[in-house]
Amino acid sequence: MSGIRRAAGTPGVIAALTAEHAGEVLEIYQAGIDEGNATFETAAPTWEQFDAAKLPDHRFVALETDDGRAGADGRPRVLGWVAVAPVSERPVYAGVVEHSVYVGPDARGRGVARALLDAVIASTEAAGIWTLRAGIFPENEASIALHLRAGFRVVGTSERLGCHHGVWRDVRLLERRSPVVG
Repeated sequence: MSGIRRAAGTPGVIAALTAEHAGEVLEIYQAGIDEGNATFETAAPTWEQFDAAKLPDHRFVALETDDGRAGADGRPRVLGWVAVAPVSERPVYAGVVEHSVYVGPDARGRGVARALLDAVIASTEAAGIWTLRAGIFPENEASIALHLRAGFRVVGTSERLGCHHGVWRDVRLLERRSPVVG
């Protein structure tokens, strides 16, 4: 999937996530981290770490275009992002990836996360990837609901998977098996 396309039902477009978006992407990531229910991470990675960990053909940003708001440099503002990473280097898992989707606090409730999920579903299916996974804290009810609406299902809960700010946290495992691949 390449180029820029209109994100149905949102005030923006979906485009490939590139280094030019790094600052805003990492700011949105840090905002999600700071809220406490998005990830075990306590700080966003550097761009170099992020770039190395995510598959380049399956990462997108939602860009603001219709309300006249732009970033400090005059370019469209990043509303949110989605990216995938392999779950394993073993060949048998070549068609299984995990994803992260983050939306800036002021862009939530506008269909941005769903547009981003739809983009990554399309790109991964076009590449022959058959399963998308997500690990979500049970307290992040909005993200779980979003994923269920996008065709994911809850496959289980890893109890007390990791310690986060002194509290052992459960993680719900959700996955979407492609109806067209595999």
